[in-house]
Amino acid sequence: MSAIRLEIDPITDAQDWLINVSTRRRVTPGEYRAFCQANPDLRIERTSEGELIVMAPAHSRSGEQNARLTIQLGVWAVQDGTGVSFDSSAGFDLPNGSNRSPDASWVRKSRLAALSLEQRADYLALCPDFVAELRSSSDRLPTLKAKMHEYVACGAQLGWLIDPLELRVWVYRPGEEVEQFDAPATLEAGPMMPGFVLDLGPIWN
Repeated sequence: MSAIRLEIDPITDAQDWLINVSTRRRVTPGEYRAFCQANPDLRIERTSEGELIVMAPAHSRSGEQNARLTIQLGVWAVQDGTGVSFDSSAGFDLPNGSNRSPDASWVRKSRLAALSLEQRADYLALCPDFVAELRSSSDRLPTLKAKMHEYVACGAQLGWLIDPLELRVWVYRPGEEVEQFDAPATLEAGPMMPGFVLDLGPIWN
């Protein structure tokens, strides 16, 4: 396999340095996997067009906020028992051909049961039932919103875009208008994930 040559777009601000990395040609799924294995310290995604998105490790504040999100989701998932939660290190091969790693996600066990142990050891070839993205200081809001629409188009039943910078949340569901909430204290997942209520206080503060 030939080496993947990356070209960093002209830097206009710190955000560009963190996320805008492109290739001169389409990167195949196999090349994407090899690139991830060769660069384990980076968080790497791949768009449906085969373009790589390379992100540096999260800042300490963002890492703390994300931990508070995934801890609450994980505790609920264990107690509920109908699904499995994942943190930002888990990769998913979405139906549209992209490879994504949401900040937090959850998949029903009934869907995981259809996969072999070998398939479960790889990036999961499905879209999570629930996804959450947490905006950091290096994230562009339009990019995150586009990603949330992608998740829903690929099968996610519920998505939360949480913005600690502006204290806002956007809720995404298939076939429904996006809902925006300003500085909510909690978020309820509803019937799909009964009993899961995210306390946003530890994330806002």
